Amino acid sequence: PFWLKRQLPRTPSPATCVDRPSPVQNMVRISVLRDCLNGICNAEKRGKRQVLVRPNSKVIIKFLQVMQKHGYIGDLEIVDDHRAGKVVVDLVGRINKCGVISPRFDVALGDMEQLASNLLPSRQFGHVVLTTPYGIMDHEEARRKNTGGKIVGFFF
Repeated sequence: PFWLKRQLPRTPSPATCVDRPSPVQNMVRISVLRDCLNGICNAEKRGKRQVLVRPNSKVIIKFLQVMQKHGYIGDLEIVDDHRAGKVVVDLVGRINKCGVISPRFDVALGDMEQLASNLLPSRQFGHVVLTTPYGIMDHEEARRKNTGGKIVGFFF
């Protein structure tokens, strides 16, 4: 029967070989902070104890340090491969949601309370992270230092 015959692989003729770009395209990272927080949220929902975040950036480190200061995540381990770097985050099971606000809107000192009530589920818990002239901090610390800034993200 014809289906049992062994077929030899056909080599295409040089006339049909045309250099075309491959149809597989790599996705472009728009926001490394969004990828980081998304990975943390997904790992938290799955009940993982640790999550590996890559690539690394100064904004990611500062955002995670604010989360760590309020007890939402455990220890941070920064791994320096001589490329973009990695961060290993220990999860403690407290994060319900975290996200990035893009574009980074200006937030005046008087608008901070309204912004927090729009983003957070309650006045008792949750934090809005701002970048200010004094560094990256949450909205309560910015109010204590009497400064506004640009909104980076939130977590609760």
